[in-house]
Amino acid sequence: MWRNKQSQSTAPSAPSGRVVETLSAPKVPASDVSPTGRVAQATSWLGPTLRVKGEISGNEDLLVDGKVEGPISVGEHRLTVGHNGQVSGGLAAREIIIYGKVDGHHNVVSESIEIKKGASMIGDLTTQRIVIEDGADFKGSIEIAKGTKEVDSKLDNSFLVRTASKSA
Repeated sequence: MWRNKQSQSTAPSAPSGRVVETLSAPKVPASDVSPTGRVAQATSWLGPTLRVKGEISGNEDLLVDGKVEGPISVGEHRLTVGHNGQVSGGLAAREIIIYGKVDGHHNVVSESIEIKKGASMIGDLTTQRIVIEDGADFKGSIEIAKGTKEVDSKLDNSFLVRTASKSA
């Protein structure tokens, strides 16, 4: 009655010699997360092991953490090149945030471009606003657009040029 009983653990133990991996959601940069901790909008994700050769176009936010060889156009949405992301081609989006590596010797057109610390960007930019953080690498030219009409025109033209060359 008064004897001490050894407490038994109710938690199951993992089998020895086995590694259990869990899938996790992509690491979304802090700038993409709202104060409530939720991602601002649904974002499509190109994972770090994926490689794409060819054009990517769509009408939603895109996070690239893999390797893309070709132009990317997401129109009125945000394009984020993650820390593992490597893009070789032109970019067109309302907002572009670069954490990885972009070789955009073709035009890069956006209303707002941010090149973060540790990122690398080569290319010619057309934008209204640009932020290049200390520790970021940039080589190219920057054309500051005077208004949204100029950026909208270039966004439309960059998409039309790709579409026309695709159908030819």
